[in-house]
This record gives sequence, structure tokens and C-alpha cells, in this order.
Amino acid sequence: MKHLLTALFVLILVVPATADTADEVRARLDIDGEARVTEVIDGDTVVLDNGRQVRLVGIQAPKLPLGRPGFEKWPLADAAKSALEDLVLGKTVTLGYGGLRTDRYNRLLAHLFLPDGAWVQGRLLEDGMARVYSFPDNRALVPDMLSREIRARGEQTGIWSVPYYAVLDTTAAASHIDRFALVEGRVLETARVRGQTFLNFGEDWRTDFTISIAARDWKRFEAEGISPEDYRGRKVRVRGWLRSRNGPMINATHAEQIEVLSP
Repeated sequence: MKHLLTALFVLILVVPATADTADEVRARLDIDGEARVTEVIDGDTVVLDNGRQVRLVGIQAPKLPLGRPGFEKWPLADAAKSALEDLVLGKTVTLGYGGLRTDRYNRLLAHLFLPDGAWVQGRLLEDGMARVYSFPDNRALVPDMLSREIRARGEQTGIWSVPYYAVLDTTAAASHIDRFALVEGRVLETARVRGQTFLNFGEDWRTDFTISIAARDWKRFEAEGISPEDYRGRKVRVRGWLRSRNGPMINATHAEQIEVLSP
């Protein structure tokens, strides 16, 4: 229950963007190095003067095609890139790490801080130019990022003014397969099948929206003191890639993907 109460608190607390809070955020990271940003690839990826690419960990900005055949540009992708350029291009940034340091493409997975101390991920979230996109091996600042996203969404800032990024109800989820989405609904029932945990949002698990949690991932939930029954009857907001498996489904790998909206 500890983590569920923390998640609920995060939804209520909106952290103001001040130097003090940026310093507090920075203090929870492993600070390691500075470099100048020489290129912005898209709204969440930059190139440093040492040739390394940095994927701004913890967020997802609207995506550009970047040469991928058949890939449709997401709404506000150009605006997100411009916003990041305005923040960091030509500036020396400090890199901070809160988990895994590189991805499979050998990009650095870092939080960036400007010379004035401003936290780049925080600024992008506050301005509605990105949404929280966390991974089980990089969770250090998720509550701080969620609070900024929540405020921007409430004010319909940036991407939150565009229907493409709207929070979906469980019925609408079926029409957004193969997209990253935020989905809200009430967990009707939970089930454990061959070690896998399912949070069901409808009476027919074959067609209704479901959250799936693999056995290896459920250990992270258990480490937070969460049991499947803690979600039953609660309204939650889950984020992740929507897939089609007995209806629309999001696979959750860590507890921060599931925000509890009601006690």
C-alpha cells in the first residue's frame, strides 16, 4: 500500500518550477560530466561536442520520422524540437544519471541541467512539450516528472491541447493500438495466470482493456509492498504502448506506470 499512497500523493502535489526544486532533483542523481550541445535531433535527443548522443531519459517528445519509411510525424514534433533547441543548443549542459547510463543504441541516458541550474526534462514537461516515459531501470525522478506533466495537462499546455495526446478511456483504447498512450479506468478484477498478473477493466477479458504484468516484473511491485488486490476497484491511469492481445493491452514493468487516482 505504501507505493499506492505515494502515487496518489503525487497526483495532488504540483511542484513549482524553482531553482530550489531543480537543485533537489539534481541532488538525487549521479552528476558526471559537462558537454556542449551541438545538435538537436528531435524533441528528446541531442548530440554533444564529444560526438555522443543523449536520449533525455524519462520523457517522450512528439516524434519525427528521421528517415524511417512510412513513419508519420506526430503532431507538434517540430515544435518540440524547436523548444529543445531554444533550451540547449550551443549551451554547456551538465549530465546526471539515475539508472542505466546507455541504451542499446549506445546513447547516453541522462538528465540535463543548464548553466543556470534549470532541469531540461522538467522544463519540457512543464511546457507541455513531452510526457513521462519511464523504464524499470531508470526511475529515479518519475514522481517529480509526473507532477510537472500533470500541471501542464491540467492547463492544456502544448501537446495536451491536441486530441492526439488526450488521455483515453478504456473503450477508446481499442482504436489506438500500436501507439503510446495514457489510459484511465477502474480496475474491475485482478487475476494471476501462470505467474502473470492481469488487471481487468471489463467483464470480458477477451475483448476489454487489460494491464498485463509479467512474473519477472511483478517482483518490482512486490518490492514496493503492492499486491494485485491493492488495485481492485481503484481508478487508475496507466501509460505505455497499446498492443492487441485479447483486446487492447498495456504491459506494465514497474509501479510508476500505474498512477492511482482514487483510494
